[in-house]
Amino acid sequence: MTDTRPGNPKKGQWKAKTPNAQAPVAAAATDQARAAPKWQPPEAPPPVRRMAPPATLKPRHRGVLFSFSALVLLPLALVTFYLYVFSQDQFSSSTGFTVRSEETSSATEIVGGLSAFIGGSNSSNGDVLHAYIQSQQIVERIQEQMDFRAHYAQYWTSDPVFSIWPDAQIEDLVWFWGRIIRVSYDKASGLMDVQVRAFSADYARTLATAIVRESEAMINALNEQARRDTMANAELDLQAALDRLRSAREALSAFRARTQIVDPTADIQGRMGVINNLQQQLAQALVDHDLLLQITADTDPRVRQARRRIEVIQDRIDTERLNFATQDVTATDTDYPRLIAQFESLVVDQEFAERTYTAALTALDVARSNAERQSLYLATYVRPTLAQRAEYPQRALLTALTAFFLLLVWSVIVLIYYSLRDRG
Repeated sequence: MTDTRPGNPKKGQWKAKTPNAQAPVAAAATDQARAAPKWQPPEAPPPVRRMAPPATLKPRHRGVLFSFSALVLLPLALVTFYLYVFSQDQFSSSTGFTVRSEETSSATEIVGGLSAFIGGSNSSNGDVLHAYIQSQQIVERIQEQMDFRAHYAQYWTSDPVFSIWPDAQIEDLVWFWGRIIRVSYDKASGLMDVQVRAFSADYARTLATAIVRESEAMINALNEQARRDTMANAELDLQAALDRLRSAREALSAFRARTQIVDPTADIQGRMGVINNLQQQLAQALVDHDLLLQITADTDPRVRQARRRIEVIQDRIDTERLNFATQDVTATDTDYPRLIAQFESLVVDQEFAERTYTAALTALDVARSNAERQSLYLATYVRPTLAQRAEYPQRALLTALTAFFLLLVWSVIVLIYYSLRDRG
């Protein structure tokens, strides 16, 4: 029998009820474990900041400051001191001029464009003048006239930067000339501005006037040379044309002496006149023959004489026509058409030589006319000025530029130093 009491359950039934009774307890424990906070490590204490030591000058800093003083401040102080204490005041004088050429007549251009040869272009003449003002030749001429070396060497002991040494040679004077002369040239308009600097206003204007005078002399020399060249070329052309005309006439005279024919054209006209006369006589003889036939018999002696006359005239006409090509018209030449061709060629050469000679005479007259007047001239649109105040040297500008370049050089040196130090 099976025991069905509550306090005595069966073995199988007890085992089945035990898990169900413990399930709520396990679930509660799981929820409590999930709700409980997880374990975390203790937080580290905040770092303690150390106080930076006070800034001090290191050797490299002292080197940079020393280099700034040595490369910037000291040279700038020396330059400023020299500019405001030792440098002498300079005055400037300005002048402006251009090269112009006269307008020539149209007849000159017709005979060969001599105006372009004589006058030249204003641009090329301006280039020549611009180079001449900066050349050694004008320096030598002005030095001989004014001795500008003595003027610019008077402050050599106190202001050597803006002066020249007393025993300077011509090469040194040309170099110093570029410092006291400023030339501005516009090729488009041909205008040229010149600025001269000197230790006195009067001397600056005198030197500028000398430059204008020497420029005019150079332009006149160009004119004179152009005239000589033009006259020489015109005379050479005239002599060549004269020789050619003389040769042509001599050749024509030799032809006439050789052939004994003054004018083959007139000779031809004479021969054609003979033929025309014979043709007229032939026509008359034919008419007379026909008239005789109408009044006499064919055996009449007058008819035979008329026929003989007709035959003679026809033979003479044929002979005269044949003479143009085969007859011995001269003692040395039997080709009459070739003689005519030679004569025509000689006549053409003579006519061309005469025209060339006439043109050469005209060109010589034009060249002589142009040589009598000045084709190029220097037009001064700004007379040399007289300064009332010294504008040079520009001390403030030179001081500022010196400071800028010294600071630039010092900055580059410092940057190079730190770049090499960081790489090391």
